[in-house]
Amino acid sequence: MVKNVGPSMLYEATPRPVVAVGNDYPPDFEVAPHHHGRYQLLYGASGVMMVWTEHGAWVVPPAQAVWIPVGVQHSVRTVGPVTTSSIFIRPEAIAGMPPSCSVLGISPLMRALLLAAVDLPLEYEVEGRDGLVVALMLQELLRLPILPLSLPFPIDRELARRCRRYIKDPSPHETIDDWAENLGLSRRSFTRLFKRETGMSFAAWQRQACVFAALPRLVARESITRVALDLGYESPAAFTTMFKKALGMPPSEYVAAHD
Repeated sequence: MVKNVGPSMLYEATPRPVVAVGNDYPPDFEVAPHHHGRYQLLYGASGVMMVWTEHGAWVVPPAQAVWIPVGVQHSVRTVGPVTTSSIFIRPEAIAGMPPSCSVLGISPLMRALLLAAVDLPLEYEVEGRDGLVVALMLQELLRLPILPLSLPFPIDRELARRCRRYIKDPSPHETIDDWAENLGLSRRSFTRLFKRETGMSFAAWQRQACVFAALPRLVARESITRVALDLGYESPAAFTTMFKKALGMPPSEYVAAHD
């Protein structure tokens, strides 16, 4: 098991199709932008992680993971202390995985396999129990569901800059007209540009941004009322309606599922 090491070439040169690495990170720790020569599945057993690329952001709740394709430049920020398990996979070892970053729901079996994998030696015995753990882990990986926890960024520089500012301080009261005026566009032109650049309507993207801001606080057991009011919602009920529309469950149920 390798602990408390940052991104390195250690696993790249290991003559095995899959390498598992464990790390412990303190609160508000940021891993600088980097990329890998292998696929990465980054699993957080505890705490919340935010993963950023030039194309979007992903929030990773406790006990879930993010899939990061080969060569994608990304940074990671922790919310609270985080214990991670990562598996790095040679591209030829697996097919059929998402072509872009995605948050994956981790099954109980996958969780157990990840915990077992980080205890394997880097050059584990392929023909034997260790190799079977890795083989089953690759099969289970293909069955994991994609969770709706991504927030795409536009390619247009000015619009992307505006989106990044909004994520840092989201408010449901900002309107299409506010953004259009800020960018010097008509409402119609802005709506078309936003949909073309992100693949989402402005309203859907705005809801998702508010969910991104809320999730780390909810997991940290802040009250739903406080989070709702801080984000600018008129009532916890209005916030709950938005949250349920975005994630398919109310915030109380989401928090209970991550106890």
